[in-house]
Amino acid sequence: MYYNESTVLFLDGKFTKAVDAKLDLFSQTLHYGYGVFEGIRAYQTINGTKIFKPGEHFERLRRSCSLMRIPMNYSVEELTQLSYQVLERNNLSDAYLRPLVFCSPNMSLTAPKEVSVMIAAWDWGKYFSSAALRVCISSFQRPNPKSLKVEAKACGHYVNSILATMEAKERGFDEALMLDMNGFVAEGPGANFFFEKDGTLYTPPLGNILPGITRHTVIDICRELDIPTVEKYFRPEELFEADSAFFCGTAAEITAIESIEGQAFHKPWKKSLGRVMQEAYQNIVLDKSYSDVIV
Repeated sequence: MYYNESTVLFLDGKFTKAVDAKLDLFSQTLHYGYGVFEGIRAYQTINGTKIFKPGEHFERLRRSCSLMRIPMNYSVEELTQLSYQVLERNNLSDAYLRPLVFCSPNMSLTAPKEVSVMIAAWDWGKYFSSAALRVCISSFQRPNPKSLKVEAKACGHYVNSILATMEAKERGFDEALMLDMNGFVAEGPGANFFFEKDGTLYTPPLGNILPGITRHTVIDICRELDIPTVEKYFRPEELFEADSAFFCGTAAEITAIESIEGQAFHKPWKKSLGRVMQEAYQNIVLDKSYSDVIV
């Protein structure tokens, strides 16, 4: 699914076939999840193949390294150019890119002396198989910000996400919605969350969630289209009075939520602000104008 015998990736300063790439089994990242990564999409736009917001993504990658005290010597510009080369070498236009910074062998709980940088890409369509998701409230909370650097996109953090998604599917839902340590709605296992009420979009504030680049893009769209947006803490009970809701993220893009704990939203998705965001976001990533989007 992710590679074949001809797939090429970037690893430690050179391009190599994925089937020939090697990982030291004593890597600190493999044993402890001590590494960072990014998820980035490229699109075939009207102006050719374009990576969406590479600067923001690679700045966050470097920021994640800094927060986790992991050395990173590549600049944003270098990482961007290498990513375009990975796409070109694999003849990819619409693709998902996975930069990964993983650590050298080290069984102690100390900062690594050396790291490896990988950039891989593959053809990856919709992250969710359903156009609208049936979501449950997870029993797994997002980590306390005093226990981890929650704003870093760190490998080990996603064990929490895997557990939440698996629990949701075992309960018969498509995905989970996670709360923070104070019982406020935080985010999905791999996406940020918005809900609509009386013509306004609400989303949890930064602090207990990953600062999503797609989330920031949605807020920018709202500003351009004069759609009120409020960042605030809210309990899951408020969602049962909401008009609509959606997840957003690089992999998920803008994905409709059909129901929370079996209770459907009364506003049709086609008439929701989420649908406006979905259309505007697609126009942006494809280099089209969204000034004519009807609110």
